[in-house]
Amino acid sequence: MQIGMVGLGKMGANMTTRLLQHGHQVVAYDRSPDAVKSAAAGGATAAGSLADLAAKLGSTPRVVWVMVPSGAPTDDTIDELLCSLQRGDVIVDGGNSNYKDGLAAYDRCKAKGVSLVDAGTSGGVWGLKEGYCLMVGGDDDAVKICEPIFTALAPPGGYAHVGRAGAGHFSKMVHNGIEYGMLQAYGEGFEILEKSPFAFDLKQLAEIWGHGSVVRSWLLELAVLAFAGDPNLADIRGYVDDTGEGRWTVQAAIDENVPAPVITLALLARFASRQDESFSAKVIAALRNQFGGHAVKAER
Repeated sequence: MQIGMVGLGKMGANMTTRLLQHGHQVVAYDRSPDAVKSAAAGGATAAGSLADLAAKLGSTPRVVWVMVPSGAPTDDTIDELLCSLQRGDVIVDGGNSNYKDGLAAYDRCKAKGVSLVDAGTSGGVWGLKEGYCLMVGGDDDAVKICEPIFTALAPPGGYAHVGRAGAGHFSKMVHNGIEYGMLQAYGEGFEILEKSPFAFDLKQLAEIWGHGSVVRSWLLELAVLAFAGDPNLADIRGYVDDTGEGRWTVQAAIDENVPAPVITLALLARFASRQDESFSAKVIAALRNQFGGHAVKAER
């Protein structure tokens, strides 16, 4: 089938390539002309604007996949697309949108007769080769129209229509929250190993744990690759960013009265990683010195 792809970053570009490899026709647009040229060189049809993309998609139902940063960029893109699309067309939001923003966009689209499908998309830069796990929310008829696209992007068994509008983004949010906890556990475990009195080969341990161990996972396979290139990770600063979904997961847990200490602490550990110096630690050191005479380390 034919589809428009808006946003040709790392994931959007790779998704475009995977769709082309599966025989679909892609009309591609990005704010970067170079990104559009690159997609066109790979077989996509170049579009110079969102209106141009909609015009080149032909007859309804037209499907446009939006793969841009969450928040205002996604909302603005959807609203601009609504000026060029018509009743019966479908917009797929495949970015990491907050499910509440997605529900608001769903209502705006529905008011104009356009369907909005939210596709929680996991796979990162490996998706081109391995496929993308797709958690899709939305109305049955709209999801059915897009299904050939979903099955092309996903590996066997990696796509499901998980519920009504908002369910795709909500399930992807929780997926990312779980990821926070898993990454934190691996990080802490390998630090204990690295600080131990034993000269462990961290790559070796990560590798053997991938065979028969109860902690085996794709993340461990990636750890093998990371340690192979830099055994002590000496070239990497211990600064961990977040895209927001861990925060949203913790907020959802609070809203639903669900205890989620592991995910919450993993999020807070990311915040701690960004501090070169902790003022709270200074306060604790000062108080220990005051009540117990414990030594403090002088500022360099």
